[in-house]
Amino acid sequence: MLLLIILLIFVATILLFQALCPIVLKSTEQWYRRRVEKLTPKLDRIWLDVPENKLLIVNIFLPVALGLIGLFVFKGILGAVIGIFVGLAIPFIIIKNMERQRLRKFSSQLVDGIMLLSGSLKAGLSLMQALEVLVEEMPPPISQELGLVLRENKMGVSLEKSLEVLNKRMKIEELELLINALLVARETGGDLTKLLSRLAITIRDRHKIKEKIKTLTLQGKMQGVIMSALPFLFALWIHIFVNKHHFDIMLQTDQGRFLLILAVVLQIVGMYLIHKFSIIKT
Repeated sequence: MLLLIILLIFVATILLFQALCPIVLKSTEQWYRRRVEKLTPKLDRIWLDVPENKLLIVNIFLPVALGLIGLFVFKGILGAVIGIFVGLAIPFIIIKNMERQRLRKFSSQLVDGIMLLSGSLKAGLSLMQALEVLVEEMPPPISQELGLVLRENKMGVSLEKSLEVLNKRMKIEELELLINALLVARETGGDLTKLLSRLAITIRDRHKIKEKIKTLTLQGKMQGVIMSALPFLFALWIHIFVNKHHFDIMLQTDQGRFLLILAVVLQIVGMYLIHKFSIIKT
């Protein structure tokens, strides 16, 4: 009788697995497709072509691997959940960091690109010919972005529309100044070479001011980091090297736990305020 019950349970488990397996696979495939649809535009913006098999590894196997690592390290389901969420977040964090680096590199190339445009216009070339020279002479990412503008223009898209799309794609204040200068000069017929030369000087001065502000605020940021970490380091040093039971009264009483929570909350508030005070918008 017992053997029959075990056999029935085994058969029922197999049938249930066969019934649920297609549903699970279909749901996983739909989730994967939605996730790839979110990642693909971000990858396109940074001109990164990733094969689908690598996307599969990053989106499926990485969360599973980190979930298993979290399960074995923390020896609990909470560690597995944390590992899975970290694995799901890593691709977006990497892409965001790459996008930030690309914008920073584009901004640093902008002055040289403007000077090259100005020199080409002084040599008698048209604006489109000057853009072609810039695409040929400058390295990525500025050559890639303006090369896309030229290709769109050859396909029938107006230069104004292509530059507006470029401005939305890159979102750099200096680029917006350049695009506005080009569009205004095309409409009013002003001296574009002088305008570009002055614009290059203005952008170069802005970069110098931003670097000076970063240098001046670096000390405040470092002080904030040190002061934020000091209480935790001090408590760790006391616990390890001085007295392991020094904080028992804080952990074993309601008043002590309340004071610890209050201290952590105030510490977080202080860290946030120091961070906000050390930021100067440029």
